[in-house]
Amino acid sequence: MQRHLLSIFFAILIVVFPAAAQVAVVDSVIEGNIGTSFTLNASKKYLLKGFVNINPPATITIPPGTIIFGEKSSKGTLIINRGAKINANGTQQQPIVFTSQSAPGSRSAGDWGGIIIAGNASINTPGGTGTIEGGTGTIYGGGATPNDDDNSGVMRYVRLEYSGIAFLPDNEINGLTMGGVGRGTTLEYIQVSFNGDDSYEWFGGTVNAKYLISLGAVDDDLDVDLGFRGKVQFALIIREPNIADISGSNGWESDNDATGTFNAPRTAPVFSNVTSIGPMADTSAPRNANFRRGAHIRRSSLTSIYNSIVMGWPTGLLLDGTNTVTAAQNDTMQIRNSIWAGLRANNSFTTTVGTFNAVNWYNTASFGNRSYVQPAEVQLIDPFNRTNPNPRPSATSPAVTGANFSNPKLDAFFTPTTYVGAFSPTGPRWDSLWTNYDPQNTIYGPMSVEQTNAMVPESFELLQNYPNPFNPSTTIRFKVANAGAVQLKVYDMFGREVSTLVDMNMSAGTYEATFNGANLASGIYFYKFTAPGVVKTQRMTLAK
Repeated sequence: MQRHLLSIFFAILIVVFPAAAQVAVVDSVIEGNIGTSFTLNASKKYLLKGFVNINPPATITIPPGTIIFGEKSSKGTLIINRGAKINANGTQQQPIVFTSQSAPGSRSAGDWGGIIIAGNASINTPGGTGTIEGGTGTIYGGGATPNDDDNSGVMRYVRLEYSGIAFLPDNEINGLTMGGVGRGTTLEYIQVSFNGDDSYEWFGGTVNAKYLISLGAVDDDLDVDLGFRGKVQFALIIREPNIADISGSNGWESDNDATGTFNAPRTAPVFSNVTSIGPMADTSAPRNANFRRGAHIRRSSLTSIYNSIVMGWPTGLLLDGTNTVTAAQNDTMQIRNSIWAGLRANNSFTTTVGTFNAVNWYNTASFGNRSYVQPAEVQLIDPFNRTNPNPRPSATSPAVTGANFSNPKLDAFFTPTTYVGAFSPTGPRWDSLWTNYDPQNTIYGPMSVEQTNAMVPESFELLQNYPNPFNPSTTIRFKVANAGAVQLKVYDMFGREVSTLVDMNMSAGTYEATFNGANLASGIYFYKFTAPGVVKTQRMTLAK
């Protein structure tokens, strides 16, 4: 044991630092047009700079545990073009994370662009191709010879945090944008958090997905357009009551196209086992006035929803337009075996067609639907806890039973359940370990101070942590005079290493790292800074 640490104590160096923006420290930058396959390294942190185009026949392979930051100033965006692939195959223990470059506490929606996947499957625009909204110029769709089995790769156990850019109204980069993506693509266990526009938007295509989470989106959670005909099972939506878009925020938004034509293929996705937690824990709860509906189905689309829970929205469902109502009457658009709750009087199931009674349609006995005045009546355990939610049904919840998979639209892709909604009342939750419901306060490594001035010392320096004493976390700031290998480690009073905060090559600059002692006992600890030609140690006190 390194007991000599007990005798080391340096005088505090008092330095006044100016206010400065802080960004994550990265090891490598990804930028430009890439046409050759390459593999990232999970031990490094990467920065997406500008519009990064992965062009055919290239595949970008991202190992489990990799962290990728989107550059804020250039609105870093990852674009998988037609014929190229993404292989982002994380694990439950080691998810892949795309996140904001900004420091904890200063992250916000729109800090970077997002991920765009363009495929060769069918869409319903004339000519069979289109240009993705958002200003990237990305072409999608298979044209005259589409391939609905097209494979754009794998995304599994992936988080996207603080993405989404609204360049202009109806011209945005979403969290995960899919244009003409084929069913050969694998999308499972994906969480989009605090996105500046829609969390997920499908423009045509046939791709299927399971285990999706939309947390704190600004606009819509699940947006389908231009002939999307994929299948989605097990999805969780959680809304923040103060975050909504001026255009009107919905859980689902469904269009066949912008003008509601019958262009084929018709938008006709199938959703099952979705739990949508709106902004209102009860019908009188305050919320952003721009919140609209749990589901807005319009413009000749044929979206069908089964075995799902929709609760806490100002309006439950809007069937918008004559063509949509006709689809409901003809049973080509369906809602079955679902629960809608938190429905205010005269504002539950509505329509723009005055002769059609949407309430009576929803309550058709053979449909197996149920409705409740207050969300609490659904008896989910803790659905409105937005940083540590528990959306599974309690033992006495009506959602424990009532699911039905006999409908022919629920084919072999769907896993039959007896329960309604995204989560089983028993057994492990599918969102355990890999998700993050509080990304604002997550530390992804040391931060760099972008702005410094002459008051910063010109040599290697290790400053006293602040606050000190601390409980449970404290910030350690240090200066690197010359590029090279840097380590910052924490030891207990017996010289035993308890944490490695930094261990990487770093360029010259001023940095800071956060140490969290939540799992440690009160007492004296030492942090040791090692850089080319220098070793320094400081003492700090954890007081619980």
